[in-house]
Amino acid sequence: MNAIRSLLSWFLFTVVLAAGAQAQEAPDVLIKRVSEEMLEIARTDKQIQAGNQQRIMEVVQSKVIPHVNFQRMTSMAAGRFWREATPEQQTALTTEFRTLLIYTYSGAVAQVRNQKLDFKPMRAAPDDTEVEVRSSVIQSRGEPIQLNYRLEKTANGWKIFDVNILGAWLVETYKGSFASEISKGGIDGLIRTLAERNKRLAANPPRPALK
Repeated sequence: MNAIRSLLSWFLFTVVLAAGAQAQEAPDVLIKRVSEEMLEIARTDKQIQAGNQQRIMEVVQSKVIPHVNFQRMTSMAAGRFWREATPEQQTALTTEFRTLLIYTYSGAVAQVRNQKLDFKPMRAAPDDTEVEVRSSVIQSRGEPIQLNYRLEKTANGWKIFDVNILGAWLVETYKGSFASEISKGGIDGLIRTLAERNKRLAANPPRPALK
């Protein structure tokens, strides 16, 4: 009986340690792992190479989406108008913006062929709750593409809340267009605009890159 209890205790201790290690995964380690997993899948998955949108969306949903804080991204992009929106409008806006970003990222995945990633050393203090992870996408032709991430530490691990592509932060880029749409039709007008754009993207899946 004592032997069984000892084995059970050791098993539970191991599970707790494993869960803790996963939750405490460093932000740069997280970004590197997820990015390399996505590149490898995009390079080797025949359905993705053929441009199967459903398969691309499935992979993005399972590999990337759990590590993104879409509510914070949406609230930042909406700016002061976020506080004026009702809870229902906030939910609808987050849903449509989330869908738009998934389509956008899926389109990028469809273009992956021989790209490689180069990660820069992360400059952050051990107690920082927000950090930036810097990387570059190395292409066979052309200059490297700057690709940086802002992450926040949450109870569920590190979450991405902004992305910088070629020097432009995603949230700041959308902030202007969001404000313009809201000035014309309010929050509901912005939600309708995003929903219509998502419908068009759904009807026109991304084409795979030429080999």
